[in-house]
Amino acid sequence: MVAYHTFEAENFPKISYRKTGNGDPLILIHGFPENGTLWQQVWPELSQRFMVIAPDLPGSGETVYNGGELSVEVMALTVQKIMEREGIEEAVIAGHSMGGYAALAFVDFFPEMTKGLSLVHSSAYADTEEKRETRRKAIGIIRKGGKDVFVRQMVTNLFSAYFKENQTAAINRQIETSLVLPEDSLVDFYNAMINRQGRVEVLRSAAFPVQWIIGREDNATPMAQALQQCYLANVNFVSVYADCGHMSMIEQPAKLVSDLGSFTAYCFK
Repeated sequence: MVAYHTFEAENFPKISYRKTGNGDPLILIHGFPENGTLWQQVWPELSQRFMVIAPDLPGSGETVYNGGELSVEVMALTVQKIMEREGIEEAVIAGHSMGGYAALAFVDFFPEMTKGLSLVHSSAYADTEEKRETRRKAIGIIRKGGKDVFVRQMVTNLFSAYFKENQTAAINRQIETSLVLPEDSLVDFYNAMINRQGRVEVLRSAAFPVQWIIGREDNATPMAQALQQCYLANVNFVSVYADCGHMSMIEQPAKLVSDLGSFTAYCFK
C-alpha cells in the first residue's frame, strides 16, 4: 500500500511524498518535468524489500517552497526534511535526470545520511553554455504560451525510437502528467538546472557506492557523457540499457527494479 503524506517545515508550507514498504530506505527523486509518480511502475516490487519514498520536489505535487529562488540545493533539502520527519538516519538516494542533480547536492551536503547514490540517466557535470542557452530558449517558449506544444515534444523525445513507435499510450500518459505542472514550476526547474554547479568532485571523494543507469539511446544525458564519469567513485555500478532512452522506469521497469534492488541491498549489506 502506498501512503501519501504531507507536512510543513521551515520555508516549506507543504512537502508531499509517497511511502510504501518496510526495510532499508530507498529514496527515489523524480526528474523534469515530472512528480513522484514517475516511479510508480518500480515501487511495487522494490517495496517488497525496502522502504521506498518518492518525494514531490518543490513546484510539483503539493510541495511548496517560499524561501526564495528554487535550486537543486533546495530540492536536496526537501529530501533531508522528509528523512528527518521519518526518522531515517541513512538511505540510498536515487535521482533521475534533474533528480540526480538534487541527489548529488544531497550527498554533497549530507554524506553522513548517504548509504549509496544512484544516478538514473543523470550527470555530475554542470550545463555547458550551449545547454544553458537551449534551456533559456525553452523558458522563452513556455513564457510565450507554448507550454503544451513544448512539453508534448520534449517528453516524447525522452524515449527511445522503439518505445515511441510501439508505446504511444504510455508516452501520452507521461505527457499528461507533465502538463499538470504549472508554467512557473517548469521555469523554476529550468533555472535551477541552468544555475547548478558541477559536482564531479563529489564522485571522486564519495565514501559510498555510486550506481549509473545509462540508456544507449538517451538524448538528454548521452551515453558518452555518462561513461566519462562512471569510473570516478571508488565503487561504481554501471548498467547500460539497450533500446532505452531517458526513461528506464517506464521503458524497462523490470530491469531497473533488478538493478536498483541489487544496488540498494549491496549498500546496506
